[in-house]
Formats: sequence, C-alpha cells, structure tokens
Amino acid sequence: MSLLATAAVPGPSAARAAAATAATVAPPGPPAAARAVPAPERPFAARAAEPRRCAPKPGTKSIVEPWAQRRLSLRDVWRLTKGAGVTVAVVDSGLDTTHPQLKGAAVYDVTGTGTRDCDGHGTAVAGIAVGRQRKESPFSGVAPQARLISVKHTDGEEGDVGNLARAIARAADLGADVINVSVRASDQPDLRTAVTYAQAKGAVIVAAAGNSENNDSTPAYPATYPGVLSVGAAGPDGRRTDFSNTGSPVTVLAPGEGVTSTWPWVTYREDLRGTSFAAPYVAGVVALVRAYHPELSAEATVRRIALTADGGTGAGVGAGVVNPLLAVTAVLPSEAVALAPPPPVPLPPDAIRRAPAKDVRSMSIAGWVALGSFAAAGVVVVAGVAIPAGRRRRWRAGALENGA
Repeated sequence: MSLLATAAVPGPSAARAAAATAATVAPPGPPAAARAVPAPERPFAARAAEPRRCAPKPGTKSIVEPWAQRRLSLRDVWRLTKGAGVTVAVVDSGLDTTHPQLKGAAVYDVTGTGTRDCDGHGTAVAGIAVGRQRKESPFSGVAPQARLISVKHTDGEEGDVGNLARAIARAADLGADVINVSVRASDQPDLRTAVTYAQAKGAVIVAAAGNSENNDSTPAYPATYPGVLSVGAAGPDGRRTDFSNTGSPVTVLAPGEGVTSTWPWVTYREDLRGTSFAAPYVAGVVALVRAYHPELSAEATVRRIALTADGGTGAGVGAGVVNPLLAVTAVLPSEAVALAPPPPVPLPPDAIRRAPAKDVRSMSIAGWVALGSFAAAGVVVVAGVAIPAGRRRRWRAGALENGA
C-alpha cells in the first residue's frame, strides 16, 4: 500500500454538494462519440471524494495450516503467552468486524468513509497480527489474545499522508502498545511528528520496509524513521524475497510470500505477498514480548526482537527472520543489571551489651570457698575410713610388731 501527499479530502456532504452544483450549471454534454473519449487522469483527492463500490477481491472458505505458523513455531510460544493485556493498533484500510476471528475489535475512522474494509488489506493485516483462535480454522494470528484496535486511514490502495499521520496519533491516544503501519509513504513533517508522538507515549511502531518495484530502492516511511521496527519480507526458505525493499533500514524479516490471513466476507486469502503482510507478524511478536516482559520499554522491546532473530547477512536482511520463542524466552545479559548490595547499616551503640569488668574480689572469695570445700570433703573422706576402723578395734592402739 502506497500513499501520496495530497490536500485534505472533502467529506461526502461536500462531494454531494459539488455534484449538485455541477449538475445545475453544466452545459449540455457533448455528442455520444465525444463522450467515448477517455477522460484525463484525475488527482487522488478527486477520486477519493467519489463514492466507492465496496467489492474486495474474492476469498476462499477452505484453507490449510499456513507455512508461516509452522516456520515461526507459534505453538511453542503460545504455551507461555498469547499476548493478553496488550493492545495492538492496525492503521490500515478498515476492518471486516463480521469475521469470526476478528470479532471484538474497536474500530475507528479518520477518512469519513466509515470503518468497513472495502479493500481487504486492513482485514488481512489485522488477522496476521491478532486473529483469534477457532477450533474449525487452522489459521490464527500471532498474538490471538491481544486487544485489537483498527484505525482506518484510507479506503483503497492509495491514501493521504495527512490521514495516515492522524490515524497514528489517534492509535497512540487510544493507548496502543503496538502500532502496525503496513504503508510505504514519503517523508512528510506531519508523519514524522505523529510517529515521534506515538513513540513518546510508549508505543512500538512496526512498519513495512516497502516493496521494491522495478528495482526501486527508495526508502519507505515510516519504516525509515529512528526507533521504528522496520520489517522486510522472507519466503518459505527464510531468505529475503526479491521484492523486499533494500533501501529502508530493515530490522528483521518475517513471512511475506504466500501468506494466509483473514479476508472480508468471512473468507481467507492464501496468496498474499508483500512487506505489508510481513510487518504484522512482527507486530504480533512485539505483543507477545510486551505481554511476557511488561517491564521492558519500547526501545528495549525493539532491541530484544533484533537480538533474538535468526541472523542473516546482506542488504535488506537486518538481523534475519524474527524468532518469536527466543524473543520471549531469551535471557539477555544487557537486560540483567547487576546491582551492588547496599552498605550495611551501622548498629546503634547500645545494640550489643559490653562485657562487664572482671570482679577480682569476688573471684578471690570464690577461690577460697572452693579450696575450703575441697578440704572439708577430704576430712569427711578420712573420717569415713578412720572412724569405722577405730570402732572395730574399740579405739585401742594396735600391737607393735618389730619382728623379735
């Protein structure tokens, strides 16, 4: 999806008034032959003001388990977290809220065209990021328990950068923890300001690096802004796809070819391709990380996503394919801050009683008492032996025998 920097688009009432005025004052039309000549290309603002028939491409009802879900090992990380408590905003073309895997979303619009998705792009992006789990569907979003906000900034494949900026700021004001922007726009002051505003409110901005058409490597915005988590596209082999833009500073890669997701009219698409559909995979991983590590700042979350990716080399590859399980479970030394124990608090002077001074006089008396006790005990022992012997002899002296 690409955007053009244009003037503000008039609302439906203004368009109807202009049409009525033209019908009143316009001269009779040209002959039929002249009317058959194609009209010149009209500017985007004029095209956007016209009523648009809501007819996205047809989808399918029958799908198989997407290769991307197996490649990212989502079942393993779901044992730990499914993103509950985190709010993900998808700034895109609206949302089909009737799809059973997207029910419960909060929907907003800054275009004046309503919140429905007449293109399908927004419905697909939202499904990849946070599509709900259903037993009858093999497809699920990366963070199926995260809260979804849809902010519509365009009603088709093209849009206005001013609306995009307003939609990003609106998502930030609504409390989004993660904001997915699958758009390739030009660098505009309003867009830069909106991104900075959302980042200051603590949101992680995840943006598509852009698709390179005819070897065009022009940087995409907002993916190129500082602090934005820029996402390139990878195929089933894990390599960067040929269409993934190398002009943007890519942070990580994610599945972006042969992608399956939700689609309007309660259907699915299995043939989606582009960095637009790679970005929401990473937005979902950010939701998982922020749910499991609520203490991390937005900057620390982006850093963790990059450090735990599978690795890679070359232009437009960044740190390689995103790794959801490692992003959630890895122990990063840089996040474990070693703190020295606080110094012990000195004890008060009276906390420990001093040993009393030696009482020499008492020790002397005790010594004499002990000595007297021993002497008395000796007298008792001698008396106990001598007295019985004297009684047996009736206290007479024994005969003196000298051997004569």
